[in-house]
Amino acid sequence: MAKMTGGCHCKNIKVEFESDVAPANAEPRACQCSFCRQHQSRAVSDPSGSLRISVENGDLLNRYRFGLKSIDFLVCRECGVYVAGFMPDPTDDKAYGTLMISALDDRKGFPPPIEKVYDDQDKQDRAVRRRNVWTPAILTISG
Repeated sequence: MAKMTGGCHCKNIKVEFESDVAPANAEPRACQCSFCRQHQSRAVSDPSGSLRISVENGDLLNRYRFGLKSIDFLVCRECGVYVAGFMPDPTDDKAYGTLMISALDDRKGFPPPIEKVYDDQDKQDRAVRRRNVWTPAILTISG
């Protein structure tokens, strides 16, 4: 598996994304919810990969929620970068994430995102979809 690294601008939030899918073969998504449109999101995930999110100072982590309040949008309070969507899943004691390509150190090689609209999905349907297409994720907060 190839490892890609990155994080927010001030490096309070760091990510390690491992995937066998090369950037050129990835299928980035541009969710059309109001939050993602405001941030011009380009999200990437791999259900066979892994995503590790490390936070140095937990006081600077904003877990923004809106709409169905089904995921945490992880945003750095210091530099304002939206790094990832994160869904703790109580049904299987796991968590899943989708990573913003703009948070990667090396963003080259990814194709343009496909616009996705999920308005027809309720909270349960979205959780099922995310379990199937998002990356198994771990969030660690040091301090």
